[in-house]
Amino acid sequence: MAKRTISKRQLSQRVAFGLLIAATILVVVPVVFIIVQIIISGADAISWEFLTQSPSQAGKAGGIFPAIVGTFLLMLGTIIFALPLGVMAGIYLAEYATANWITRSINLAIINLAGVPSIVYGLFGLGIFVLTFNFGMSLLSASLTLACQALAMTVTTSREAILTVPREYSEGSLAVGVTKWQTIRHIVLPQALPGIITGAVLAMSRAAGETAPILVVGAAFLVPGLPQSPFDQFMALPYHLYTVSAHVPGMSKSIIWGVALVLLVVVLSFNILATVIRIKTRQRRT
Repeated sequence: MAKRTISKRQLSQRVAFGLLIAATILVVVPVVFIIVQIIISGADAISWEFLTQSPSQAGKAGGIFPAIVGTFLLMLGTIIFALPLGVMAGIYLAEYATANWITRSINLAIINLAGVPSIVYGLFGLGIFVLTFNFGMSLLSASLTLACQALAMTVTTSREAILTVPREYSEGSLAVGVTKWQTIRHIVLPQALPGIITGAVLAMSRAAGETAPILVVGAAFLVPGLPQSPFDQFMALPYHLYTVSAHVPGMSKSIIWGVALVLLVVVLSFNILATVIRIKTRQRRT
């Protein structure tokens, strides 16, 4: 009887293990196929001229340099506005807020904000930053709009990273007379830094691929030059890809795939950067 029970447990474990492997394959294979397809189809368009020149003939000729620069400026603006607010909110929710219905409601609202469609953020940015604050259709309006969208992920990851720090660290610090803020600054935050940085970089990489929000707050298809101030319009890779693939007749498929490949490299680069920063930070901490 005992042997039969062990056999059933082993069988159930193998079945569960097989189902997990099958689920992993079902997730990984389509992603790998998409990446390989983009690389194969877009490699022919990649050249030095394509990466360093401005587009011409409605994007049919020239390159995508202004779109690359505009994307990096947009991501920089997003992280400048989203990271400080997100980390401070995460610190408050994890260390200062009391466990009551108000805090639970705030946490639930933050989680729900992550599921709001991106076009809703775009309309919010149009009404607040473009029209009410009179920032106009600009890089500043787009950065603030994407920062609002990135706040949910930044706050959540910062809060979770802080909560994963063992309470013994902060309790030991408080026991020797260190103030709470000094404990958070010198003990808790250094321990939570890998998770905070990872969440911030992932939020920034997600912002790099957004089209709907920037469509209504400042992105343009063709701009004669790079933005000279935060109040200028700008080009961005996701909007440029959307336009050349959907609204430019006779566009070469190679150019479309080339833009997609560059955007993919930008997003994946930041994801890899997040992983490297997390590993390096943990190594220095140990």
